[in-house]
Amino acid sequence: MTCTGLLLAAGASRRFGPSDKLLATVAGMPLVAHAAQAMRAIPLDDRIAVIANPALAPLLDGFRIVLIAQGQQSDSLRAGLSAAGTPDRLLIALGDMPDVTAAHLTQIVSLAADGLPSCSHDGIASLPPACFPRDWLPRLAQLTGDQGAGRLLRDLAPSRQVPAPGLLRDIDLPEQISPPPPGRPHDATVRGDVKSPRCRGTQFSPTLRRPPRS
Repeated sequence: MTCTGLLLAAGASRRFGPSDKLLATVAGMPLVAHAAQAMRAIPLDDRIAVIANPALAPLLDGFRIVLIAQGQQSDSLRAGLSAAGTPDRLLIALGDMPDVTAAHLTQIVSLAADGLPSCSHDGIASLPPACFPRDWLPRLAQLTGDQGAGRLLRDLAPSRQVPAPGLLRDIDLPEQISPPPPGRPHDATVRGDVKSPRCRGTQFSPTLRRPPRS
């Protein structure tokens, strides 16, 4: 079985300000380096990073670099799919999530099966990192506009989700670089293209939504 890792790191980061958020220092390293390090730490047959800023390339040792013009989420995803070909499993992670661990990625890959994707769950929504079997890759390729892989995760059964409390923070604003104070949810940013399913017997409100990513 072949498994390819796809790191999506071509976002415009408009909400962050004029600088590229993926180069911002988080816990002593550039933001994108955290996700890359986690993906390098697990056994994969190939690693691909889709970027729009060439300055990120030196931070992505061990990845095949796909450089694209800044566009919408589906543009980045399709570029990665084109480079990946048809692996048995495609692990998708995002470059702005610094807290995802190699152990969590391993769980995601292990849970995926033929015809059955797997994904992460933060207690509110189904999110990447996610792993898709080969027969789901055409569905990913059909996404358009500002739709990312999360669009296909909303209806996954709880048994296909790996709980990841405290691991799915993503950085959209400069003030999110520091860890949130005690008592606040670790994942301070909410995403817009996923619904809230039940997760392993725990009830979550279906009315919560995450605002669109920048």
